[in-house]
Amino acid sequence: MKFDVSRYLCAWIFLIAAIAVPAQAKERDSLVIGITQFPAAFHPNMESMLAKYYVLNMTMRPITAYDKNWELTCLLCTSIPTIENAEAVVTQLEDGGEGIAVTYTIHPDARWGDGTPVSTRDVKYTVEVGKDPLSGVLSAEFYRRIISVDAHDEKTFTVYWDRIDFKYNEFSLYLLPEHIDRKYFTDAEKYREHNAYNTEVANPGLYSGPYRISHIEHGSHIELVRNEKWWGDAPYFDKIVVRIIENTAALEANLLSGSIDYVSGPLGLPLDQALTFRKRRQDSFDYKFQPGLIYEHIDLNLENPILADVRVRQALLYAVDRQALSDLLFEGKQPVANVFVSELDVSYHTEVKTYSYDKDQASKLLDEAGWTNWIDGIRHNADNQPLRLEFGTTAGSRGRETVQQVLQGQWKEVGIDVRIHNQPARVFFGDTVTHRKFGALAMFAWINNPETSPRPTLHSEEIPNDDNQWVGNNFTSFSNSEMDELIDRLEVTLDSTQRMRIWAKIQDIYAQQLPSLPLYFRSNAYIIPKWLKGIEPTGNTSTTTLWIENWSVESQ
Repeated sequence: MKFDVSRYLCAWIFLIAAIAVPAQAKERDSLVIGITQFPAAFHPNMESMLAKYYVLNMTMRPITAYDKNWELTCLLCTSIPTIENAEAVVTQLEDGGEGIAVTYTIHPDARWGDGTPVSTRDVKYTVEVGKDPLSGVLSAEFYRRIISVDAHDEKTFTVYWDRIDFKYNEFSLYLLPEHIDRKYFTDAEKYREHNAYNTEVANPGLYSGPYRISHIEHGSHIELVRNEKWWGDAPYFDKIVVRIIENTAALEANLLSGSIDYVSGPLGLPLDQALTFRKRRQDSFDYKFQPGLIYEHIDLNLENPILADVRVRQALLYAVDRQALSDLLFEGKQPVANVFVSELDVSYHTEVKTYSYDKDQASKLLDEAGWTNWIDGIRHNADNQPLRLEFGTTAGSRGRETVQQVLQGQWKEVGIDVRIHNQPARVFFGDTVTHRKFGALAMFAWINNPETSPRPTLHSEEIPNDDNQWVGNNFTSFSNSEMDELIDRLEVTLDSTQRMRIWAKIQDIYAQQLPSLPLYFRSNAYIIPKWLKGIEPTGNTSTTTLWIENWSVESQ
């Protein structure tokens, strides 16, 4: 029997002023962007929060990034090094193994907002900070693999790696300005909280992109102005204001009233709300729906005794009708996810285990797990413990909150009592998830690049804890020796055929063990005023703001 999703959907009532949006823009020198989350911090190499990178990508450039065609491209360097062009060279390690030396050249004109050239000193300092185990930076394993960095001159450097990774030339590092930040790196244990981006965030010398942050009103808005020392193509707008409106209904109202000009695609209206909006305002805006590598899922706290049982985890997934959810809420534009790898990605395993909606199978697994006593519609075990789980996500996101209610209702039908507890994004991502404080279920999204190693989220060495300064994104505390070994092999396998076999095994383990519950791969909705041009969605980790200098106002 098919689950009736519609009866669990709340009525959506909005008080939105029907204010017409002009087809042509007036002359303007500023742009107001609305997003739903306030960044937890502004240091480029701390916390993997999308809202932070959406803002920082207007002010900084990583050395490399993936463009809208999913091709690796230089943003701060002059060319992509490869083995074929001899800018990447296989090396012999002292232990007899093989590593690789990769040489990059920083753009000759690149400089910080105070006029100081971006140089190899900044590269060496950034790596120094990253390699210190007490600094608290993201991706500690990334820095551990760097043996050394040699500076040949002010702009050219070679990175020596301790292995030949199949993504050896991907170097998506955001550099730190050594001439400003070093004075904060005297005590590595305090650096996470006491660094230049926390204490002097409006210092122009922290930024090397088209804009710089000039003012922050915490929880409210972020102001950016032109970086007069920017070395690339001049941006169109003199000033950009990023306003944070956590409630998506209020975000929509502000867009229609003209209080904001544009709503961020990945941090704006969820797809269901955007589809409804388009029906009412078809001719007022341009619309783009970008499918991509955005994995909406529910992380499970595997240290919770209930969720430690894989039968319960599998039952949770069997009990939800994800296809009906996608069809009804998203007009089928968000495909159901079988694992963390999208079908759009070359590494997807087509024969991976799938979980179709099956209430009977869910009930059977829960019975086998010992949850057989029913009291007031809720399953209990032999110790009279209720099958009760806490479920959190980002407060104010109407789409996610609607999905929560649907899932809560479906789980109740098989005897699982789910209690919703949501938090503002800055709390949810800044503390609850990153410090593994969520009781059971945490719903959010990961954004990936093509064929990205799952080490940060699935390798046991990436479980954040007090001993490692809470570094790592394995928030579920998933630990599987075979998975660890496969990830280690994957990253050093250059032959694509062999690598696909490893990918298949990784996805098989994931689908069987379910450290997270796959929901769907998101399509971001871009609602663009007709006068705003140049926005090119990517569908990967590179936000559109990495190319903010291409945004402009259509000529009258």
